[in-house]
Amino acid sequence: MEALRALYRLAGALEQLLGAPDAARFEEAWEAASLDRLAWEALGLARRADAEGLEPALHQVDRRLLAVLERCRALPDPHLVTFRVPELERWQHAAAAALVGARWGVAGLRTVIADTAAPFGRRYFAFLALAERHPDGAWPLFERYLVTPGAHHAFVAAAVEAARYYPGHSDVLVRLFDRIRRDQLLRRFLAPKILESLYVLSEASSLPLFEELLVTGHTDPDVDRRAQSSPSAMPRPCDAHSTMPSAASRTRETGLCRWW
Repeated sequence: MEALRALYRLAGALEQLLGAPDAARFEEAWEAASLDRLAWEALGLARRADAEGLEPALHQVDRRLLAVLERCRALPDPHLVTFRVPELERWQHAAAAALVGARWGVAGLRTVIADTAAPFGRRYFAFLALAERHPDGAWPLFERYLVTPGAHHAFVAAAVEAARYYPGHSDVLVRLFDRIRRDQLLRRFLAPKILESLYVLSEASSLPLFEELLVTGHTDPDVDRRAQSSPSAMPRPCDAHSTMPSAASRTRETGLCRWW
């Protein structure tokens, strides 16, 4: 299993960090293992819906990350404190959330998300894991983030990409697009994801937005006011007589990404 092998490779790389006698050796071991790439790849694979068999490996990675964090904080080096400690903390939250998913499934992930006393990073990675699994009955949770002004953009981005698996709710995404289009930063971050999910859903309620973008994207003289459009933002036949591919067949294989 690819995920299992990746997790054990990560555990082995973390073990090398524990044996580093000083900051210089710690950094050498980090770079030699290409730890940035290895950790995110392994933890991303561990969030998959079929991750139940990964619990022992995830538990080992989680314990190693806690030990490496303690070791890293004990080394009086500004570079480690500024860059490595925050990254290790993110990985530990991601590992802990994946472990919850492997051990208790969707119910465990929802418990972490609802726990406002839990660290923000842990709640986010639990939310991301839930979005990647997009289980039946989870739409109301995703919708709450999509309709709540001021919701954290990372959670909103994950909810936007999960929305493509819940047909019949394109109007929620259209309203979100209208709400964020005057905010340049949010528009640049969220608009492409919203349009892609709308394209996957291909519902009639999104057709007016695509028609508007085909005009606005080419005629507005102010580049910052042009809507975020792409070749996928093309009107498609959405009437009842159209035969559309399934959402799953049109979803890109890249999957969801971390935004925090």
